[in-house]
Amino acid sequence: MFKKKGEQIFAPAAGSVMALAEVPDPVFASGAVGEGFAVEPTEGSFVSPVDGELILVAKTLHAYAVRTDAGAEILVHIGMDTVKLKGEGFTAHRAKGEQVKQGDVIITCDLAQMAALVPSMVTPVLVTNGKDFVIAETQIGAANGTPVITVRKK
Repeated sequence: MFKKKGEQIFAPAAGSVMALAEVPDPVFASGAVGEGFAVEPTEGSFVSPVDGELILVAKTLHAYAVRTDAGAEILVHIGMDTVKLKGEGFTAHRAKGEQVKQGDVIITCDLAQMAALVPSMVTPVLVTNGKDFVIAETQIGAANGTPVITVRKK
């Protein structure tokens, strides 16, 4: 069922959607962590980009991942070097193991406060199990509320 249709991945925050190559970090920009896109957030509310199970909420609250029903694993990494903040300034609203819907708030922070502490708040959104999934469609510059990428099982 998912093989033909694919699963749509939405931006996890309000803001400008950009190509992964534009991320100001060479590891993310190269696709070494996974393929996907990034968002320059304009608000400090980070939501689930898909329906699925929350399989990771980092102890430092700078990242989370959701596995879709088809098995695609989508990682949201909030900002660059935010792991160094050790969770300070982030608030978790959901926990690992919970079922979430696209748009459910997972993490919040004071964006202005955080931006002053790290090199960038650009937020990569990555398909971390790309050996099993392929990005079938990309809509960089997508309007908020519309899917940015569609993934399909290989």
